[in-house]
Amino acid sequence: MTHVLVTGGAGFIGSHVTTALVAAGHRVTVLDAGHSAAHRRPPPSAVAGCELLAADLRDVAAVRRALTGVDAVVHQAAMVGLGVDLDDLPEYVGCNDLGTAVLLASMARAGVHRLVLASSMVVYGEGAYTCTAHGPVSPAARAVADLAAARFEPACPTCAAPLAPGLVDEEARLDPRSVYAATKVAQEHLTAAWSRQTGGSVAALRYHNVYGPGMPKDTPYSGVAAIFRSALESGRAPRVFEDGGQRRDFVHVRDVAAANLAALAATESARGWRAYNIASGKPTTVGEMAGALATAMGGPAPVVTGEFRLGDVRHVVASPARAVHELGFRAAVAFADGMAEFARAALRA
Repeated sequence: MTHVLVTGGAGFIGSHVTTALVAAGHRVTVLDAGHSAAHRRPPPSAVAGCELLAADLRDVAAVRRALTGVDAVVHQAAMVGLGVDLDDLPEYVGCNDLGTAVLLASMARAGVHRLVLASSMVVYGEGAYTCTAHGPVSPAARAVADLAAARFEPACPTCAAPLAPGLVDEEARLDPRSVYAATKVAQEHLTAAWSRQTGGSVAALRYHNVYGPGMPKDTPYSGVAAIFRSALESGRAPRVFEDGGQRRDFVHVRDVAAANLAALAATESARGWRAYNIASGKPTTVGEMAGALATAMGGPAPVVTGEFRLGDVRHVVASPARAVHELGFRAAVAFADGMAEFARAALRA
């Protein structure tokens, strides 16, 4: 039995991870600040029968106490999403990066050398693209003028020709295009430096678009699936930005929890830092997802608005091959089944 500290263990993904760890026979300590970006109400006193320590990761004394007797850490705590505006920037950096730094320093002091990090596909920026003339390319950030003119597809940076999107793997260049993305890249770099200096083992799980029961709803930090679900519950059509053709990989939260268990097992024998795409391996457009959810809920069909957000990227779809081969993780929840369940599942108030 491994004693695991789960940071952010009362949140959407963290509570599923905690439940899966307990079911697998691990002892779990949960640390969660109950941040208002994820919780409209105070967090519960326990998660899956595990006592919750209510504390901010930036509280050095509290983190040191939480690490007492711990063998490994599963670090889920973070502010997520694009946020409201740049006024959020200090809080993103404080929660995600300073909080991670305090955790890592405390782990080194406590002699805890195993870490599973919740990272994100946002570290890639745009996904993988190929130009027929110039081969694999990394398109620049999309210009406001192009987006306003409904030219949503990125072009080759050399010849401006249309690009073919493909699967992004873990060796792709990191290119964060939002504040949240920049903090996740910083988390990866901090944990890599910690691994080198301590000899510790880090599995950085780059989650793709996670959905499922317990998603927070009606906040600026909610995922797109929860935003669409909330609209449909109110009898409104989901509003799909751009032309709805943005390609994503929607992965069920129970699969993400299973990936965390597999990664935790890998840290027992592995050393060093390693990233993994955690994805279904089956691309879906945002428009298709909105349509599937509307059908499952019997609601109005999605409305494609042409609106856009500068922090959004066009296509980012993963290759899950490394997680399959090295962790033995393969997503099990089919998209249609997951959406049918999500249409009726309880969300976080």
